[in-house]
Amino acid sequence: MATTQRGRPRAFDREQALERALRTFWEHGYEATSVAGLTRAMGISPPSLYAAFGDKRALFEEVLEVYGQTYGAFTGRALAEEPTGRGAVARLLREAAAEYTVGGRPAGCLVIAAAVNCTSPEVEEDLRARRKATIALIERRVREDADAGRLAPGSDPTVLAHYIGAVIQGMSQQARDGASRSVLEGIAALATAAWPAASSGA
Repeated sequence: MATTQRGRPRAFDREQALERALRTFWEHGYEATSVAGLTRAMGISPPSLYAAFGDKRALFEEVLEVYGQTYGAFTGRALAEEPTGRGAVARLLREAAAEYTVGGRPAGCLVIAAAVNCTSPEVEEDLRARRKATIALIERRVREDADAGRLAPGSDPTVLAHYIGAVIQGMSQQARDGASRSVLEGIAALATAAWPAASSGA
């Protein structure tokens, strides 16, 4: 008589499942993404999701970390690598126009888009903190230009940094509404032209 063995749960590619979860959150936002939608997209069962990633919020936190190290990494590179604040911001806006409109993946920025209609105070605060951290990095680069005499006298680095943040957030939403890369590049160029550089230039 044949012996029947209970099969082990089918293994899955964790990184691939995480990438699918990332794109699901990116496309639909945190609130509108259900556990059922996640498991369908990831190709795993609910017990496997909870065992591998914890609950929906824990999975989203891991997704945000992956996003920051991959699709969203251009922000940190632009702000860290350029020699001037104006150059860093110009590159950031230019690359945002390109990254937000890449075909074959959701448009815009996950950190911005996922906050729409979010009713979780904890998730909302996490996303807000990440956006504020980016603005703080921009402000640091703006102040470097001010200290070096590259910014027009009377310019307020805090206001300028928040202005750039507003442009980036607007570009993300415009991309999700169907704006093309060329349109976003035009917005980036206008914002860069508005930079209050000192008369001697930088």
